[in-house]
Amino acid sequence: MTIRIGILGYGNIGKGIEWAVTNAPDMELVCVFTRRDPQSVKTKSGVSVVNVNDIEKYKDKIDVLMLCGGSATDLPEQTPKYAKLFNVVDSFDTHARVPEHFANVDKAAKESGHVAVISVGWDPGMFSLNRLYANAILPNGKDYTFWGKGVSQGHSDAIRRIEGVQDARQYTCPVPEAVEAVRRGENPDLTVRQKHTRECYVVLKEGADAAKVENEIKTMPNYFADYDTTVHFISQEELNEKHAGIPHGGMVIRTGCTGWNGENKHKIEYDLTLDSNPEFTSCVLAAYARAAARLASEGASGCKTVFDIAPAYLSDKSGEELRRTML
Repeated sequence: MTIRIGILGYGNIGKGIEWAVTNAPDMELVCVFTRRDPQSVKTKSGVSVVNVNDIEKYKDKIDVLMLCGGSATDLPEQTPKYAKLFNVVDSFDTHARVPEHFANVDKAAKESGHVAVISVGWDPGMFSLNRLYANAILPNGKDYTFWGKGVSQGHSDAIRRIEGVQDARQYTCPVPEAVEAVRRGENPDLTVRQKHTRECYVVLKEGADAAKVENEIKTMPNYFADYDTTVHFISQEELNEKHAGIPHGGMVIRTGCTGWNGENKHKIEYDLTLDSNPEFTSCVLAAYARAAARLASEGASGCKTVFDIAPAYLSDKSGEELRRTML
């Protein structure tokens, strides 16, 4: 079966999904939907661009709609709305609001008979799965998640909103000593400051007060105040040359013990190093679009997370081939 895909939104994630779907042997990209003037959007693959106001016309032409909006305001509204019309996949990543988002999407998807897969990516997503596996295998243990080194798009945007800032990139960096203490099985209790540092590269507008900008960054609540933060002021040319990409990554580690007296120590570690955060996230989304289409073809409905979907549903290979080549 060829899975027909639609993309809503053509930012970094939408462009990544376009590549992933175009290169998938069992998928076909039907169109990209946009809130902008379709004439102003040119796709890499040449697939047609359609105004989102015409999306209902594609109800029977698309098997899965990929939602590429932001988690703050777009997806809480879009996912339940479009789950009434299509099977959908989103990358909602506000961890604390996942239960609320799940409930809203589940209601809409069950009422319409569609499958909706939420919070797909690497965290939440692949990291979530690895936390679950490790907890199930080593119930007597402790979890650690480290992010980076990588560009935090939300934190970079927060810096760019400061008066006097022309452009900025912010990197989240794990503290090496904390990572090594965890790997040694010391099970440390770590504060956010002890786990990560933040490194900022900032281009100032002409006449801006560097000391004032640096202080505003370092004291910004919810973003930088709880971390050791370093601010580097550089030119726009240097930022463009050295910090144009969107790399990221991180690791999930669980340490635990077995034996009647806990004498045998174990460590499970899952590590990602990503040249492009949005492109990798898009590849995860494409795999779960395959799962959504298969589940829908079997008559399933309602909201699903990565916890609810068997790994075989993600692959374009048959069960027989998976057992022969990967088991």
